[in-house]
Amino acid sequence: MRVTGLGHAGLFIETAAGSVLCDPWVNPAFFGSWFPFPDNTDLDWAHYGRSADYLYVSHLHRDHFDPENLRRNVRKDITVLLPAFATDELERELRGLGFTRFLRTQSGVPVERDGLRIMITALTGPGDGPIGDSALSLDDGGTVLLNQNDAHPLDIAAIREFGEVDAYFVQFSGAIWYPMVYRLPLSAKKEFAARKRKGQFDRALRYIDAVGATHVFPNAGPPCFLDEALFEHNGTGRDGESIFVDQVEFLGELAGARPQVQAHLLLPGTVAEPEESVCKLTHRYTDREIEHIFRNKRAYLEDFARGQREVLAAERAARSPELPPDRLLAELKEWWEPLLARAEHICTGVGGPARLDVGEVPIVIDFPAREVRLWDGERCRYTLSTSGDLVATNIARREVDWSNSLLLSMRFTASRIGPYNEFLYVFFKCLSMERIEYVENYYDASADDGQDIELGDWRVQRRCPHLSADLGRFGQIDGEVLTCTLHGWRYDLTTGRCLTSEGHDIRATPLT
Repeated sequence: MRVTGLGHAGLFIETAAGSVLCDPWVNPAFFGSWFPFPDNTDLDWAHYGRSADYLYVSHLHRDHFDPENLRRNVRKDITVLLPAFATDELERELRGLGFTRFLRTQSGVPVERDGLRIMITALTGPGDGPIGDSALSLDDGGTVLLNQNDAHPLDIAAIREFGEVDAYFVQFSGAIWYPMVYRLPLSAKKEFAARKRKGQFDRALRYIDAVGATHVFPNAGPPCFLDEALFEHNGTGRDGESIFVDQVEFLGELAGARPQVQAHLLLPGTVAEPEESVCKLTHRYTDREIEHIFRNKRAYLEDFARGQREVLAAERAARSPELPPDRLLAELKEWWEPLLARAEHICTGVGGPARLDVGEVPIVIDFPAREVRLWDGERCRYTLSTSGDLVATNIARREVDWSNSLLLSMRFTASRIGPYNEFLYVFFKCLSMERIEYVENYYDASADDGQDIELGDWRVQRRCPHLSADLGRFGQIDGEVLTCTLHGWRYDLTTGRCLTSEGHDIRATPLT
């Protein structure tokens, strides 16, 4: 097995039984905000697109699903490995690009094609990507590979039943807008960013321990930001207020925490050949070039940015012009109010009005009243502020997932009173009736099953109220606080109150 890194989560996996092209991303994503790091624009994308036997797109986030690259460089008679998502949006998007051959999989069920065993583990909760994320397992008879990308599957034991993993590609860096966009004092941002980076590392470490792979490759990140307005978000920021740990930083931290783990630097164009206890690495960069990329990162990114000025200018020119206030309000009312009428769990979970400042126009999404209207001066616990051209573009494109456009662009600011509210962001990810119906039905079906477990000195419900992780495996108690280490959600055991987000309280009683 030969694995070529293509940047970010992109892989080209060659085996005697066929080759798989995974998540080939090169064009900037999220309103021109995200670029792969390091630069992968000079790879021979047409070669990978013509040579592969299979295409695997893990999910619809645009740092994984790059329609322009897929349209231009990937042959349309390739066999697409399709995760078993609850909606067929990914298939529709790919058919719209001209792809016609699909191998539909069942989540966690291996299939064999000409000597290549394939398994896709699909995640389908509201918090999983844009209503879906997935991980890919491959076995060519000599090597077992697990490409986890952004997915956070709950049952690693079931994945290991596919085969003991030789090569493991794990997400390690940040992929969210928190805390960078929040209006907070710098000291608070630094503290929250440090916590987030630690949470990212601890999660990756827990997965590395659970998978037990021979070879580990940090993958699926980080992005870099070449627009001058976003440039200071690169890496860990100017003063430690950002979350985007790079590959070399992660490998250094991992070596300190798990010196026995064989972990390898995978860059665009790097070829890895894992064989039992040995992995041959061939970089296309010289040692001096690698040193420059990571030790002189700011200078490297400034050079990268100069080469992408025309690309950024074209993205800005493609945005829609701002809408007049009356038309802006009318468009959002017509689009969102029917969704709010159906979104019982979401509206109850948000529990109050949220303010969306579009340029100079303050709009309120009144979740209890199921109404979109102009702000009337009332107190709103949640406020998002962005520019009118971005909202107008999302309206023109009928963008059903604003996390996959506006929010991940980080071209907005936010404030809140109190804890994070998952339901608010789920709403922004579900701006179609298809998605609202699915999520509401999901919440109906995912109520607590009533099972309890003993954890430390406490009896607690088995399932985390966030996304139903098994707290018998992922729960850690420190004093009177329980942390679900899968996503870092925290609970006060004495009161049952969720410390991360309202509306997710836990059942807990002391054993003595």
